[in-house]
Amino acid sequence: MAQYARGSTVAVIRLCNPPVNALSRAVLQALEDGLKKADADPSVKAVMICGENGKFSAGADIRGFSSPERSGGALGPIVSLIESSEKPVVAAIEGVALGGGLEVALGCHYRIAHMKARMGLPEVTIGLLPGAEGTQRLPRLIGVPAALEMITTGKHIPATEALKLGLVDEIVEENTIEAAIRLANKVIGQPLGPRRLSLKPVPKLPNMEAFLDKALVKVKKQAWGCLAPELCFQAVRAATERPFAEGVRRERELFQVLLSSGQAQALQYAFFAERAVRRWATPSGASWSSAAPQPVRKAAVIGLGTMGRGIVTCLVKANIPLVALEQDLENLNKGRKAVMVLLEREAMKMEGGAQTLDFHNPARLQFTVDFDQLRDVDLVIEAVFENMALKKEIFHKLSKICKPGALLCTNTSALNIDEIASATNHPQQVIGTHFFSPAHVMRLLEIIYGRHTSPTAIATAMQLAKALKKVGVVVGNCFGFVGNRMMFPYIQQAVFLLEEGSRPEAVDQVLEDFGFKIGPFRMSDLAGLDVGWRSRKDQGLTGPSLPAGTPARQRHGQRYSPLPDLLCEQGRFGQKTGRGWYQYEKAGGRTATPDPWLLNFLSQYRDTHGIKTRFIDQEEILERCLFSLINEGFAILAEGIASGPEHLDVIYINGYGWPKHRGGPMFYASTVGLPRVLAKLQKYSEAHPDVPGLRPSAFLKKLVAVGNPPLKEWMSYLSQQSSKL
Repeated sequence: MAQYARGSTVAVIRLCNPPVNALSRAVLQALEDGLKKADADPSVKAVMICGENGKFSAGADIRGFSSPERSGGALGPIVSLIESSEKPVVAAIEGVALGGGLEVALGCHYRIAHMKARMGLPEVTIGLLPGAEGTQRLPRLIGVPAALEMITTGKHIPATEALKLGLVDEIVEENTIEAAIRLANKVIGQPLGPRRLSLKPVPKLPNMEAFLDKALVKVKKQAWGCLAPELCFQAVRAATERPFAEGVRRERELFQVLLSSGQAQALQYAFFAERAVRRWATPSGASWSSAAPQPVRKAAVIGLGTMGRGIVTCLVKANIPLVALEQDLENLNKGRKAVMVLLEREAMKMEGGAQTLDFHNPARLQFTVDFDQLRDVDLVIEAVFENMALKKEIFHKLSKICKPGALLCTNTSALNIDEIASATNHPQQVIGTHFFSPAHVMRLLEIIYGRHTSPTAIATAMQLAKALKKVGVVVGNCFGFVGNRMMFPYIQQAVFLLEEGSRPEAVDQVLEDFGFKIGPFRMSDLAGLDVGWRSRKDQGLTGPSLPAGTPARQRHGQRYSPLPDLLCEQGRFGQKTGRGWYQYEKAGGRTATPDPWLLNFLSQYRDTHGIKTRFIDQEEILERCLFSLINEGFAILAEGIASGPEHLDVIYINGYGWPKHRGGPMFYASTVGLPRVLAKLQKYSEAHPDVPGLRPSAFLKKLVAVGNPPLKEWMSYLSQQSSKL
């Protein structure tokens, strides 16, 4: 609610709806009542609006957006009511003023902020635009360039920057509310016309048209298929071209377009899914509500290759003291240099921020080749390359050296956690922490529990994810876990499509048009084809351990494509060698161009194996790649490897570049409609009976049979006994 209280001459309206004073309907009603009361009371000369508990307001309650009658419409008239008050209204901003909260402050005649407050209009991140006249008032206050930057990116700005931009009139170090009351008393009787933003012209730029054209190109480039940033831009452009009332009408039209776009639903689903995965549970009954994490006062990282360096950087940024260990001095010195370069870069980014990185202090970051230095650590992350024997050797050693309560984490992308744990005396302390490369940038942390992993270990790993500002998702143990396991059939289909007549650039184009930042073949070139090759050799699928007489295009009675192996045999490992599925300007080059050699190679390959080249349309490329990935997702859910579709979606959005405005693969399947997904899989499976990845999952069939229920009900149709764990 909003509480109304009268001081001597200043009425105080306090927004009160814990924890962040969201602008619910009741709060808005009380705010309106308070304003009318202050207006009618002759002894009140000014009004001050603030929030309860040191927070102004984080804006509208997102859950409200999905209800049809709720939109920016309810708040806009109240912001106008504030602005049109005949008595000065001062906003006292503490904590946050975000979205509708900032729009309320923009309706006030004066704004004072606490120096630690943050302000922003983050609506764009959930597929909307500021719908309470914010796109019209903000450019009038701080100019078009700064307003566009804030509105199209949704970024939060600190009070110091808000002051420079003129968004607030002053910032204070202590009692914001007292300062606001003092200001309110001081401005009683001063003319309010100049303080009403709707009456102000938008500050002119000498080359407004040219500036806007350039800004639109930039917004489109950053938006990558997202509608909201572009419509935010259109709303701000309207402020530069139309009178205030017309601009508001345009803002409302654009808001409605976004509200019904489907992208807003997907982005809001993604927002809530990310919160839902914090509430983890395992089939054995362990869960977030009953397990408490252990404190991590000191950590260690073993292995300073690409992943290890990124992980060290994450821990330093999270202010966790650590020991970094390598097998010999040569690798240690190489690793240390690379880590220092990364940390210098991160420190540069943080300059001017409140936090500084203290990484030259050996008490915070120590490099060593001596395992004995790990005796007192609370948590170890092993990040050596994917080799089971090596990992087991390290875990055997750790089990002897570390204290019994230390958490032993392995950064693996596919290996069996139980087998690694079997090398230790404390299998309950072993857990998989699958970081994504580059580890100091990517937000996802896949947390994999084994048969013996304790609930405390899971809770500690989740707490670590939070400390590292990552999204932790708890999943079960199987080959490839969730992300890579779903990725295998996707990549496999992409390669089969090449065999049948497509080209790498055609497949990549379709998936990039769908919204992936990078298609499967460009991704493979970036990661290095030799990584998968090594794994396939270990599995006996190719190389010297393959039994003589194995058909080239079959393994264990299933279709197999040797194409990636053949490329590797030619030394084509991708960007690192300047040749892979594409050619590059040089070894280590970044610019992919189609390679005539590859087209010729594919044509010879098809002739050798008697494959008739056929034209493959965009629809088939998209469906075979995506639906096989989604199909694997249903199998994972049925096996109890993940506890709900949201987990798969959060993994794909944060670790695999799935376009966020499409809500993740399982959400996407629910919008396409499960009957369509099933029918298409059946069609492709009949055409390719030797490809198990196209055979529809029993769980998908069951969901279609029970009438295509909404995503949030899927898991209730899994019979408990079908869970393998």
